[in-house]
Amino acid sequence: MAKVNISLDAELVVEVMVLAGVGSPQDAVEAVVRDYIARGHRTEARVQRQDEPRRIADTAEQPPQG
Repeated sequence: MAKVNISLDAELVVEVMVLAGVGSPQDAVEAVVRDYIARGHRTEARVQRQDEPRRIADTAEQPPQG
């Protein structure tokens, strides 16, 4: 996997390290990014599940065309 180097405020990184309970700045920031991505995927899945019954109902109610 390709690597990216970024600069972050030291206080921000220390805060992330404390909240994540990780001793390495790299690992702490990586954990936060991975959690953010996973949360996005869970949200997408939840929205898709909520929309599915509506899609099925919309297609079932359409009268035959012709």
